[in-house]
Amino acid sequence: MKFFIDTANLEQIKEAQALGVLDGVTTNPSLMAKEGITGKNNILKHYVDICNLVDGDVSAEVNATDFEGMVKEGEELAELHEQIVVKIPMTKDGIKACKYFSERGIKTNVTLIFSAGQALLAAKAGATYCSPFLGRLDDISTDGLNLIDEIRLIYDNYAFETQILAASVRHTMHVVNCAKIGADVMTGPLSSILGLLKHPLTDSGLAQFIADFEKGNK
Repeated sequence: MKFFIDTANLEQIKEAQALGVLDGVTTNPSLMAKEGITGKNNILKHYVDICNLVDGDVSAEVNATDFEGMVKEGEELAELHEQIVVKIPMTKDGIKACKYFSERGIKTNVTLIFSAGQALLAAKAGATYCSPFLGRLDDISTDGLNLIDEIRLIYDNYAFETQILAASVRHTMHVVNCAKIGADVMTGPLSSILGLLKHPLTDSGLAQFIADFEKGNK
């Protein structure tokens, strides 16, 4: 399972990268705005800065909602760096743009997926990644993990190469359960990765080892 971090914060990306388990980064306009990154040139430069920090794919989202606009923005994003994945919305024009990019060898991430049917369309259009938002489904009392399970079954049935990128991951159990189901990638906040380190028995066991060592080596 690949670990992506869902942020535009360079310090958090550096921390995750230093841990040695980071495989990529996802971003979106909201995350850019949260970091105060505004203006086209600043946003494009920030994507390059992120690419220079990590070894894996970096999803950069288009802002256009029409086919021609997505193609124009996507081609510009793809030219920034070889690690860039063009992130496009799950819409009619988004699927058309996904097909356009896939036929030209440009990696894509179809985002805002909330149903198995949408994920099927993304795979048919040749998406590199599809991003089902499990956390947002959980927010409306719908089982987000069940959607991951449905997509895994469909993709396995037909040997689709599109990778399931579990998005809107909120906590460590989302990560663990997505791994059990077989999601190819998870993207979440730094806390969802660091949280996997924690267990009270690890803490108490280490404290006991240290205490015993100090008793015998004073």
